[in-house]
Amino acid sequence: MPVNADDFKKALQQWASGVTVVTTQSEKFGVQGMTVTAFSSVSVNPPQILVCINDSADTGAGIEESRCFAVNVLNSEQQGVSNQFAGGSSQKERFENTAWEPGITGSPILTDSIVSLDCRVVEKVRAGTHWIIIGEVQDTICRPGNPLLYYCGNYRQLA
Repeated sequence: MPVNADDFKKALQQWASGVTVVTTQSEKFGVQGMTVTAFSSVSVNPPQILVCINDSADTGAGIEESRCFAVNVLNSEQQGVSNQFAGGSSQKERFENTAWEPGITGSPILTDSIVSLDCRVVEKVRAGTHWIIIGEVQDTICRPGNPLLYYCGNYRQLA
């Protein structure tokens, strides 16, 4: 019998992670983005990463249509951006209040993030309530700064 959802969430809160905003742009849905902490590298050759997106998230539909996305790793000063893209505001409002430019795939690149990885979708795998989306990295942009971290339900910074 698997562990219950509350115990599982409590255990995962003990894992410190960086905070990202996953973005996409498609003809049907326009620009979209959402805060994601489930992000990881997959392979160096070819360069691939993965993100996990809840199947109810509207950004997933945009990624499905465009077959592209960008992962923007937030800097330690971007807690407000993380909150803005976590929900509550419309997609239009999220992007009106955030500096961005289109990447080579057309996906929005947040210009204040410390890293942006512009990707084409390689594979999409269903896992429980989420989609695991694997992307091949087409471009990287690195900027100076420290990452925004999330641990035990709170934002953290490097000491």
